[in-house]
Amino acid sequence: MGIRSVLAKPFAAYVAAQTRKWSLNPVLYQQKTMQDIVQQARHTVFGRDHQFESINTYDDFKKLVPIGDYEDLKPYVERILTGEADVLWKGKPAYLAKTSGTTSGTKYIPISHESKYSHFISARNSTLSYVHETGNSAFLDGHLIFLSGSPALEETAGIKTGRLSGISNHLVPGYLRTNQKPSYKTNCIEDWEEKLDRIIDETIQANMTLISGIPPWVQMYFDRIQSRTGKKIKDVFPNFSVFVYGGVNFEPYRAKLEDSIGKKVDSIETYPASEGFIAYQDLQHDPGLLLLLNNGMFFEFIPAEEYFNDNPTRLHIGEIELGKNYALIINSNAGLWGYSIGDTVKFVSKDPYRLLVTGRIKHFISAFGEHVIGEEVEKAMRLTMEKFPKAELTEFTVAPQVTPAEGLPHHEWFIAFSHTPGDLVSFATDLDNQLRALNVYYDDLISGSILQTLKITLLKPNAFIEYMKSQGKLGGQNKVPRLSNDRKIADALNAYRQ
Repeated sequence: MGIRSVLAKPFAAYVAAQTRKWSLNPVLYQQKTMQDIVQQARHTVFGRDHQFESINTYDDFKKLVPIGDYEDLKPYVERILTGEADVLWKGKPAYLAKTSGTTSGTKYIPISHESKYSHFISARNSTLSYVHETGNSAFLDGHLIFLSGSPALEETAGIKTGRLSGISNHLVPGYLRTNQKPSYKTNCIEDWEEKLDRIIDETIQANMTLISGIPPWVQMYFDRIQSRTGKKIKDVFPNFSVFVYGGVNFEPYRAKLEDSIGKKVDSIETYPASEGFIAYQDLQHDPGLLLLLNNGMFFEFIPAEEYFNDNPTRLHIGEIELGKNYALIINSNAGLWGYSIGDTVKFVSKDPYRLLVTGRIKHFISAFGEHVIGEEVEKAMRLTMEKFPKAELTEFTVAPQVTPAEGLPHHEWFIAFSHTPGDLVSFATDLDNQLRALNVYYDDLISGSILQTLKITLLKPNAFIEYMKSQGKLGGQNKVPRLSNDRKIADALNAYRQ
């Protein structure tokens, strides 16, 4: 065994003990976090505007700090972009994470000198948690890869600016860089397909033991390796044993990915965002993600059904209920206050607090009042795929068809298969029945003949790759929305029908 794998085990035990310490006192640690970040930001522009010096309790905090999204914080961010210090957080940000928003155009999310370390440390701890649970540390002696965007950074008002995955690359300590793939030069290639070919050139003969990235782009990496070698991934990388992923629900991609690998490998789900590293999977047998309550972020939760109300209920961690969907709100040592990250989550455990990401608060279908959410369409697809084991899914998205050429309105499922079900009619019927069982409002609309059952539009196997390429969003951290309440994506996908 190498030095990394040997030293990892006692360090993993230490991290596990520290994690257990704060997870046993979740409300206390969250209260301390709230008080600490408010105290540190009391002299900022935002802190003065919102009377931080008067905040002593959570009730005070709720009265003085409004809930909002990027648009609400944008006036403060714009002051940062002019070079002003002490705006949302003390001093100037260490980095600005650049993301694309659907309503705000380009967004600049501040990452402070304090918060930047939590991004790396949380990613590290997710791996160490796995080492502590399983005893497997040998993978740390091999080569590791994170399929990400370019680490090349620009400067905005003297602040280093780039995509989160690129910024994260700069936070990797030197002792891990020696076994990290690909090279910096290759990682800076902007064209995803060219970059992927160069990554394969660098990794195909390497001892790859850990592979990390968003599942559809990892699948593209595997497909190209198989096309080049004619072999399963297990035969190209025999010591590959850990797959780390985040950004999307893995289940729709699992069967195809495992088939490409040719064996089952352990996986670790993570929940990173530009706004902070929120949670990670700490147990192999439990899909719930451990919410990081001692990570410089004070979390709030709004019941999803109240999110668009004028005065929604705001809850701290000690007030949540299991099995209920909440909009996630972040207050952080990066200077984000009352910030709606846009995700919905559902808690599956309180000891410790573990959650599932169930969708996006603005990604739903409710053209007729059904309010179908991402969690429901993904579960319906997973349960249906289990009944059609020979089918192999590539990607899918769902949109309402309000004005069909004939018949009643319906939900249209745009699906790309690498192996299409033998009986597509039965597949569609089962899929519709699964969704009806999961959403009573959708079931009522079908029963009441307001909607007809869903329709499947088959797309070419590479349809979503071609679509993302056409949008300039191929690879990196980009994802296809699972569902939408309009026809914008649906109309574009019609060009890729089978």
